[in-house]
Amino acid sequence: MKFIIRSFFRTLRIVLGPFMQLWEFVTRPKGLVRAPELQQAVNQQCQGLVLYQFTTCPFCIRVRQETRRLSLPIERRDAQHHLQNRDELLQGAGTAKVPCLRITDASGQSQWLFESGAIISYLQGRFATA
Repeated sequence: MKFIIRSFFRTLRIVLGPFMQLWEFVTRPKGLVRAPELQQAVNQQCQGLVLYQFTTCPFCIRVRQETRRLSLPIERRDAQHHLQNRDELLQGAGTAKVPCLRITDASGQSQWLFESGAIISYLQGRFATA
């Protein structure tokens, strides 16, 4: 029974995945335009951010759309198809739940933020006015 359920959801993901990616592309927001020196400062701040995500996860799509809207060059790591990224997520955060934003401060300490709503709120609070 477990095999049947997993097969069903895997097939569903394979069938719906391309449509979700197309929808993400079609609804891509325009990026926030900042002065070059402000954008450079934002780019510097984003070097300490890494987004662990699945390509077709609707919650991950929401976070990616917000990073585009805010013009944030956040590194993205696929935790679904790349085992090394999944292992990093498991070791650091303790679970393979996505989306997950790793926030590394200047001292090298990492904080892991889960839930798309929390990640979007964090990004808007930190970068929307910059």
